[in-house]
Amino acid sequence: MRAPVPAPTGAKENAAAGTGAQGTGAEDAAARARRSPRRARWRQPLLVAVLLAVSSVCALSLGTPHVPPHRLAGTVLEGDATLAGIVVTELRVPRLVLALVAGACLGAAGLVLQEALRNPLAVPEMLGVSSGAALGVAAPLVLAVSLPAAVQPLLAIGGAALGGGLTLFAAGLGRSPSAVLLTGAAVAAALQAALLVLMVMADQLDLQLIYRYLLGSLSARTWDDVAGLWPWLLVVAPALVLCAPVLSVMRLGDEDAEALGVRAQRARLAALAVAVVLIAPVTAVCGPVAWVGFLAPHLARRFAPAAGAVRWLPWSAAWGAVVVTVADVPARLALAPVETPVGAWTALLGVPAGVLLTRSAGRGRGGRSRRGGTGTEGVR
Repeated sequence: MRAPVPAPTGAKENAAAGTGAQGTGAEDAAARARRSPRRARWRQPLLVAVLLAVSSVCALSLGTPHVPPHRLAGTVLEGDATLAGIVVTELRVPRLVLALVAGACLGAAGLVLQEALRNPLAVPEMLGVSSGAALGVAAPLVLAVSLPAAVQPLLAIGGAALGGGLTLFAAGLGRSPSAVLLTGAAVAAALQAALLVLMVMADQLDLQLIYRYLLGSLSARTWDDVAGLWPWLLVVAPALVLCAPVLSVMRLGDEDAEALGVRAQRARLAALAVAVVLIAPVTAVCGPVAWVGFLAPHLARRFAPAAGAVRWLPWSAAWGAVVVTVADVPARLALAPVETPVGAWTALLGVPAGVLLTRSAGRGRGGRSRRGGTGTEGVR
């Protein structure tokens, strides 16, 4: 018998080296994969915190009179009686708080509507909710119907419920999300036309009010306006917490949601009611601030695409606050001493940003599907 020929020593060493190199490369890839979620986990909170801090300092410091950033804390906490102190504490701080609260409400409402209708384009402005709330508040004021200021949120809620309910009933109680969106666009256009009719009927003083309810503005808002929002937020916050898990189930579709015990039509109506209570009080104070409800949920999904509605909801509120606070700085300062509506700046920033986010999300889904197909072919 012939004895087996031993393999060359160099070949063994090369094979061992290749195996070791492959093992080292796999370990490095695994280590990078473990580190990347940690980096992504901190990326969103860090970016939100930085944007909120910078925009807040700019909102309180810039303008006439100018207050240096290092003096802001003393001016606010000590109650400075100078002109700068009065302007900061009585005008700029309540305006900043209103921007944060309004943006958070609109961002959360946008996510609720998009998840309930399973359509990333479902926003308050496209469903008749914002226009209905604006019309409910503006109509009595232009028609010289004297009502107390405490009734304005109720008028806004009634108008928003009318606009949203008309959209759902006209679309067949929300059986088709695409039909709801198309019908809502028609209802919103009709309500905007009614606001334009009021503009023709209004005098010069009322025209400023109509502009606010057409575009949205934070101008001349005080602590009384901010205080009027808190009762509604206390009512809607528990409902919003209970609504988030149901929204995660509704993403599966009406049939699968029914199989899991969720009645899709009732859940959709409940989601609309929650969105109405979020949007209407804000609209009663500062008008419909456009595109916040569209942009904030997309930003929340961008940083956590694999999460669900429960995790997206607080980040949608945070991004909504960021969008309104950042947009209010140029709205107040770009054409000083004339202020421009903050809704015009949110639309100006939101349209290109929304297009970029939707396109990048589409490319990401296409890239994942192509990579998945390649991997499957390799296994086969």
